[in-house]
Amino acid sequence: MSELRRASGCMFGLAYGDALGKPTEFKRYEEIVAVYGPGGPRYLQGDPALVTDDTQMTLCVADALLDVLAEPPLTAARLEPPLRKRFMDWAASPQNNRAPGMTCLRAIGRLGEGLPWIESSEHGSKGCGANMRVAPVGLVPGLSDEMRAAAAQFQAALTHGHPTALAASELTAFAVYWLSTGLALPDLPAALRDRCRTQRARYHEDWLGDLWQRPGVEDSREFISRGWDECLAALDALDAALASPDHDGDPCLATGAGWIAEEALATAVYCLLLHSDDPVAALGRAAATSGDSDSIACLTGAFAGAAYGLDAWPAGWAQRIEYTADLERIGQEWD
Repeated sequence: MSELRRASGCMFGLAYGDALGKPTEFKRYEEIVAVYGPGGPRYLQGDPALVTDDTQMTLCVADALLDVLAEPPLTAARLEPPLRKRFMDWAASPQNNRAPGMTCLRAIGRLGEGLPWIESSEHGSKGCGANMRVAPVGLVPGLSDEMRAAAAQFQAALTHGHPTALAASELTAFAVYWLSTGLALPDLPAALRDRCRTQRARYHEDWLGDLWQRPGVEDSREFISRGWDECLAALDALDAALASPDHDGDPCLATGAGWIAEEALATAVYCLLLHSDDPVAALGRAAATSGDSDSIACLTGAFAGAAYGLDAWPAGWAQRIEYTADLERIGQEWD
């Protein structure tokens, strides 16, 4: 991973995508195209170029992981306190003024009241706030697949308790991990589909406890399998879109608007593969979407940076993006 500085590429890439998608979020595709053209925004705006809660919460997850990994092992009991603290600090920060998701704010508010995380989580939410921030879990070297999967789901579960939020977060983390360790971009959709199939009945009870217990749900396997099935359906839409790619229209029409976790993943991968030879074009494409543009572009940037490394991005951007020092520090830690 070190030669291409893939961890740094991922961290900076997600921030670049976030910044490019920030001014286009909540806008119709036609409005975006009227300003930027069908290729979407290709240049950072502002000095520094501001990011959203997507990058801010990603930094929270990264630093919580670094806190725990300074003295392993990585377990739910050891990860929960620093995640809780960093999420609460973010929620109270004056910099938390970037239209943050209400699911995160409500759940973190309950964490701040001292409730157990299972009670604090929004059990019915599968919003993309679960997986927009999970990239650092994919960058940590030396984790077993079991530990990486559990940590990815757990960081999601603190705010988003829906099984699809958990499964999509795991898929997103593994996409980052696979790409950062050399998986070819065209092979990513098949790898994601295979993960859905092999993990369909796997519930990480030692991390998630009784989160699965809901009215009408018989057991943990029934609970988690729903999440994997919904992710697989989103990947079906991705495969169909890639079979007949639209290089000019709104990507959200093919793979979903990205407000929910599985669609954010599918649409980000779609934008990435539409421009697999041009990471900046992939970011612009992801930002020119009618849905959750900043989150879609954030994930697209994470994937592209993990695949191609830091040099994939324009040289001057690193000095212009918000949180440069934090992104550099975390990237260097895992490069």
